[in-house]
Amino acid sequence: MMFGRASLKNRALLLLWLLEVLLVMAAVMGAAWLRFMNDPEGHEIFSENLTIRALLVAAFVTTAMAALGLYQAHVRLNRFEFALRLLVSFALGGIGLMVLYYLVPNAYIGRGVIVIAMILGLVGMAALRFCVMHVFRGDLFKRRVLVLGAGHNADLINTRMRRGSDRRAFTLIGFVPIDNQEACVPDSMRIKAPDGLADLVHRLQISEVVVAPDERRGGLPMEEMLTCVQRGVAMTDLSTFFEREAGLVTTNLCDPSWLVFSGGFDHSTSRCMNKRLFDVLAASALLLVTWPFMVLVAALVRLESSGPILYQQTRIGEGGRPFELIKFRSMRVDAEGDGVARWAQRGDDRTTRVGKFIRLTRLDELPQLFNILRGEMSIVGPRPERPQFVDMLSREIRYYAVRHCVKPGLTGWAQLRYPYGASVRDAEEKLKFDLFYVKNHGLVFDLIILLQTVEVVLFQRGSR
Repeated sequence: MMFGRASLKNRALLLLWLLEVLLVMAAVMGAAWLRFMNDPEGHEIFSENLTIRALLVAAFVTTAMAALGLYQAHVRLNRFEFALRLLVSFALGGIGLMVLYYLVPNAYIGRGVIVIAMILGLVGMAALRFCVMHVFRGDLFKRRVLVLGAGHNADLINTRMRRGSDRRAFTLIGFVPIDNQEACVPDSMRIKAPDGLADLVHRLQISEVVVAPDERRGGLPMEEMLTCVQRGVAMTDLSTFFEREAGLVTTNLCDPSWLVFSGGFDHSTSRCMNKRLFDVLAASALLLVTWPFMVLVAALVRLESSGPILYQQTRIGEGGRPFELIKFRSMRVDAEGDGVARWAQRGDDRTTRVGKFIRLTRLDELPQLFNILRGEMSIVGPRPERPQFVDMLSREIRYYAVRHCVKPGLTGWAQLRYPYGASVRDAEEKLKFDLFYVKNHGLVFDLIILLQTVEVVLFQRGSR
């Protein structure tokens, strides 16, 4: 999701969210009418500030839905997974409302009303999502995209986006081969342009052309492309297309000039201030909520084995500067007795029994909230790596050092979009998402990532 340019995907998700807010508010008002249909006097008294109360219910429910990934365009869920997440969202929203009503009694809307509202809202939400899924799955509501190029670069659209063909916001019409460049996409997807690109674009009613040559020097029909632009057809290079549609930066395609001129990398004073304020407030709130769990984990670590409760490890932070990251110890004291740094592997035999649990639930990372308060880390950002790995990865992976232009984070875009990394290839794939974050980071993006991290913790994705 890009936060500097409003894409069709973002507007569709925003519209869906607004519809669901209105639906939950309508459910609350309908529940109030049902509850007091035989008591006009009671309904009149209850109706005071009903709109505000209904908006609060909608805010809690849709926030829980966002936390469980129900507003992520890239998430693919079957019916059971969707139903489970929707049920959990309403349950979490209800728990949050109970806490609110305890703190602010005037916001309370009554047990009977809230139960009826939750049932109506749950049924209505499921019906709305079912209708939206079937209506917007059709090509009528999608952009018609034509790819200029049919070589290896163009074929990446096929290989990387094939699985999401039914959920993406565009319809891929085909690929137009470029003269003197190898074509490797399937013959069935190639389209010839005997009368020129502009005529083909007009005839097929194309709304966007993705320019994806294997070789940029010569061969591109610039006059035809200019004609298309003058007719209102968008011309998009392949790197920008992947950034917008897949939420990643293709390191093997983009060159330094694209990173320089494509925008992003906001380090303005206002952005630095709001990010720091967000970090302090979020870390403080999380400490208030999680300190009992931290005390319990500390006791369990101490009871299971001798050695320090907390484990400090040197990591690389903003600007390539080292700092000491704090975690609850989850491995044996002699886990790296030979002094050689190793990535954690699935089923790692160095992990203690308590360590396996706290790593799976991410409880081992809670002490990093103190790193955030000290200003060494942020709530959201690329995960910090050890100096040995940074040296190796910087030599082997293009643009790896760019991720250090922001503070490392407790959670991040790469953690949401890619599983745990334990190899050079994994690090290269995660870098694509880290680069997307450092280019497009902002307060709203940080908040969405923080909410969606709840989904990662609850469904134990990426833990090792």
